Parts: sequence; C-alpha cells; structure tokens
Amino acid sequence: MSAQGVKKVVIAGGGTAGWCAAAALSRLLGPVLDITLIESADIGIIGVGEATIPTVRAFHHLLSVDEQAFMRETDATFKLGIGFENWAREGDQYFHSFGTIGKSPWMGHFYNIWLEGRSRGIGGSLDDYSLETKAAKAGKFQIHKNLPINYAYHFDAVMYGKYLRKLSESGGVKRHEGEIKSVQQQAETGFITSVTLASGEVISGDLFIDCTGFRGLLIEETLHTGYEDWTHWLRTDRAVAVQTQPAGPPLPYTKSIAHADGWRWRIPLQSRVGNGLIYASAHLSDEDAEARLMASLDAPAVNTPRLIKYRTGRRKQIWNKNCVAVGLASGFIEPLESTSIHLFQKSVLDLVQNFPFFGINDTLVAHYNRLAQQEIEYARDFVILHYKLTERSDSAFWRENAGMDVPDSLKERIELFQESGLAFQGPGELFRTDSWAQVMLGQRLEPKGWHRLGALMNEGELNQVFAGLKSTIDDTVAKMLPQDAFLKQYCPTAVV
Repeated sequence: MSAQGVKKVVIAGGGTAGWCAAAALSRLLGPVLDITLIESADIGIIGVGEATIPTVRAFHHLLSVDEQAFMRETDATFKLGIGFENWAREGDQYFHSFGTIGKSPWMGHFYNIWLEGRSRGIGGSLDDYSLETKAAKAGKFQIHKNLPINYAYHFDAVMYGKYLRKLSESGGVKRHEGEIKSVQQQAETGFITSVTLASGEVISGDLFIDCTGFRGLLIEETLHTGYEDWTHWLRTDRAVAVQTQPAGPPLPYTKSIAHADGWRWRIPLQSRVGNGLIYASAHLSDEDAEARLMASLDAPAVNTPRLIKYRTGRRKQIWNKNCVAVGLASGFIEPLESTSIHLFQKSVLDLVQNFPFFGINDTLVAHYNRLAQQEIEYARDFVILHYKLTERSDSAFWRENAGMDVPDSLKERIELFQESGLAFQGPGELFRTDSWAQVMLGQRLEPKGWHRLGALMNEGELNQVFAGLKSTIDDTVAKMLPQDAFLKQYCPTAVV
C-alpha cells in the first residue's frame, strides 16, 4: 500500500452523495485537508431519494446544520415513519414508526407485554402505544423541549445537494466543473494518481472518492473491484418517478403501497409530492409500470416521469487502493426503508473516523471495508424481511418472494421471533428492536411464545398500564399542531 500521507482529496461526482462527502470532510477535517470536487452539469442526478431515517439528524448535528434553514431550502417536511399497505395481504395496513413502543423494563421489550395482554383479550392495537404512529396518522407534528419525538425528513434531493454545496464551499471545498475523460494510475501499485477532464485539465490527488453513481467510474471502470449481486433476494430492478401537485396537507410519513409486481411510494414535501413505482422488469414492462404509476396519482403531475434502472448489491470492496466509493457507486438497496442516504452518510463518517492521514495500509482498508459490509448487510436483511414475510400469492412476483431462501443472518432472526417472540438489535445494528417487531408483526409473523414479563401482572394491573400509556399518548397528540401549521411557522419553504 502507500506510505505517502494523504492531504489532497478528490471527489469525483456531485449530487447528494458527493456533496455529503464534501460537507462532512470540510466541516470536520477541513483545516488539514485540500478538498476538490468535480462535477458536470451535463451528467444528470438521480435525485429520487427524498425520504430519510432519523440518523440523518445525527449527521446534521455533527456538521452544525441549521435545521430550519436546511428545511426551508429543501422544501422539507417531517417524517415519523412509514405506512405499509398490501404487503402481507391485499388490504393489510401497518406502520413502522421511528419511536419506541410503550415503556420497556430491562428484562424485555414492551411488545412482549402487549402480546401477553392480547392473549388475554386486552390491550387493543400496538399502535396505541407509539407516539410517532398516533401523531403520524393524525397528521400532527411539533418540536418542543418537553416532547420526546423521534423523526427524520422528506426533502428534495437535488435541493439538498445544493444546500450541502453551500456548506462545503464555505468550508473551503473547491468545485471544478467538467466531465472526467480519463483516469491515470501508478504503474506499480495501480493507485489512482490523477483524473483528466474534457477540458484537458489534470487534477491530482492522494485519495479519490467515487460518487459517480451506478457507473462507478473509478471504483469499477478503473479499478475493476467487482460487484456482489443481490437480485436473488431483492428482485426489483426498476423505478419510475414523477412529482405531483399537493393533494391536501402533507402527512408526516412516507407511504409504501405494494402492487402485484413491487410497490409504490408517496413522499409529501411542502410544495409538491414525490411519487414512484418500484418493480421487477421480469414481471412488468416499463410502459405498463409508467401507466400503473400515472393511474395511481391523486393530483396532476408537474414533470415528466423518469425511468431509473438499478441492480441491488454492493461493491466487493468499498475502499479499494486509494479510492473509496460513496453513494450509488458503492452499491444499492432499493428505497423501501429509506436507507440509501443513511448508508453513504455513515460511510463518510466512518471515513472521517478512519482517515489515512499518514498513508493507506491494508489493515486500515480491511477494517473500513468490514464496517461498510456490516452496515449495508444490516439494511439488506431488514428490507428482505418485508418481501419474505408475505402471504400474497396473486402474482408470480410475490410467490417468488415468499418462497425464496434468505441470508442465514435473517433466517435465524425470523426463526427466533417465530419460536420465542424475541426481536433484537445487535451491537452496532441500524434498526432497533421495536422496528423489527413492528415489521414482523405487521407482516403477520405470529410468535408461538413470548417473554412472560407481562404475566407477572394481573389483568387489572395490565389494563392500568395499557390505559395509562394510551391516555398519555392520546393527550399529547391532541395538543400537537397539524404538520402544515407547524411547518408554516417553523420552516416555510423557500421554493417558488
């Protein structure tokens, strides 16, 4: 590897991933680095990743992002979770919230108490014990020092990239307009030494960050890193996306509505709504997918539908030689649980923590790649779970999903919940115990047993616990503002 110190960082590609990398590196390590970002106005940005998970707030906190300014400039709304429709069976609905459910003692999680109550015919819906779920369904949102609510955002991804660009350039990042036409490598090591633009300008660097999207100009076309294909688990490979006018006040959650050959999303921003249809091209043509999406819209479209092709999987090495892939260049999990932006923000923060100031070595690269592999596999298993746990048999697509073999890590988790009612969040894992429980129960995976901590209470005590929690949440939601009213006073959009 290279014993040469790393100071000059070159980011190939802009968009959300490129400017996230630039913003994090410049805001957190700027004084000791020389950072250049290359992007071309002629190369389009995918820009459909408009929904996030709560980890984005931690990323923003580290970068000292002003929440109100960021939301105004990106047409943003709040997101309390995802509403799933038609996943286990047609007509089914469940909610994956970002908050905790009930109050959990040390020996087990609240959903176990709820399962005990349900077995006795008491306790009502699990949704009654989630503030985020109840607020989302009521269209409510509010930030207050005495209101412990867990949330993420919906925003315009292209505007987000522009916002991050401002942060980056204020931190000293130099932007070069132009398309990369060739890549130069060191003959002995294969390390990238420089890139040449269409203008003939040569830009050299010590570390290169590939944010060139699915193409992977540096990580794949130059370094031939290889790709681990996951389409045998995640069969969708197309998305068609379109924006519409608002149809009523924006709801503080994403909708994910399954159809015969995949699912469609609805993501409300302040001035418009993002809509998209995810599907498997083996079962649905591009033309029929667009027609299906357009027929589902509840308001007039404001742009032309866009087709995006993808292949689920990951690079075999996210860091190869002196190149780190970020964003779509590193791999892709379809957007079902809004993990894409999280994955590349996490990879950038991991790079900040493991930056090769004094040279790139095999041990450091291997360590980083292990972190990256674990993170994307945590997200992969959680997304596969939704497809595996379906009882739908109305199409070949759903029958294939229900019958597939899943990764051993997910198979063991499903069996543990089915046999013992145990959901868990392992050390470092992305999704919390309550997230796993909500999805598994929402998709009709019924446990044969559960932790009996609820059996330590008699029926009267259980009823008192349930009633107290439900009453507190109902009272809290009743006092909250409708989201549109809160947005107008907190961060009215700057979008015209």
